[in-house]
Amino acid sequence: MKHALSLILTVGLLAGCGGAPSGGDAPAENSLSWERPQGVSDRVASIEGLSGPEAVRYDPDQDVWFIANFGPGNGDARDADGFVTRVDAETGQVTDLRFIEGTADQPLHMPRGMHIIGDTLWVADVDGVHGFDRRTGDALTFHDFRAFEPGFLNDIAVGAGGGILYVTDTGRSSLFSVEAGVVTEILADSALGSPNGITWDDARSAFVLVPWTPGHAVRLWRPGDAAAQALGPTTPGRLDGVEAIDRRLLVASQTDSTLHLMDAGGFRSVIRVDGAPADIGVDTRRRRVAVPYIALDRVDIWQLPPE
Repeated sequence: MKHALSLILTVGLLAGCGGAPSGGDAPAENSLSWERPQGVSDRVASIEGLSGPEAVRYDPDQDVWFIANFGPGNGDARDADGFVTRVDAETGQVTDLRFIEGTADQPLHMPRGMHIIGDTLWVADVDGVHGFDRRTGDALTFHDFRAFEPGFLNDIAVGAGGGILYVTDTGRSSLFSVEAGVVTEILADSALGSPNGITWDDARSAFVLVPWTPGHAVRLWRPGDAAAQALGPTTPGRLDGVEAIDRRLLVASQTDSTLHLMDAGGFRSVIRVDGAPADIGVDTRRRRVAVPYIALDRVDIWQLPPE
């Protein structure tokens, strides 16, 4: 194990494995507002002892977080040292550091964005998308993208129907679909700005794609459309995870280490974080957002304001 596991707790979580306070009591939920920016001292908890955590996904049925870790290697994309951690969402305790490691034939190299369909946890990786049993961690399937020479497969989402996977490729500035095991590149356009995060937005009945390249707008795309449409003005880029919540969009920005809210009032900062935020996840039971930092080997958790 690369680091000793520890958990920094504040008010709102049960006592786990100890640790020093993370900078003060978390604010009471009724004191929170989208109009009051939060800072590091407002975080509910920090989960440490990870290894390059890039993405977080909440499983409401099991009430757990899954955390995708790049692993302790030297940066080689195909070093087979990536893994997925399982964390109890109620206590914040790591219940299995290496819950998923892949197989000898299809190891995890640098796991990234994740999504759950039924009992399958889908995980984006260097050469394709893995499917694992979300309860046991057993490997189920692998969709190979190597024929397309992927640049950087990054995040995964599904639409309202739920049967088709959509995967961003930041390196190719494109979007792939996986339907019935068939991989298709459905959008390839520099105007996408090297899409990083993707999520389905029920309010707009469309996918939201956020750009990594500076000078590009957040985009909306509906299945069947020939192109994605700009949503709002251009951005400074280096946007990573995105989640739809309360008819708003919560977007992680590595440009200014901030979570931004995109709503009718525009694009504004709501949570100032401690490092470069990657692919965020939302605990829908407690209205909390988990923020992974690759360089800090840590995931921080904040309480979101009431609806």
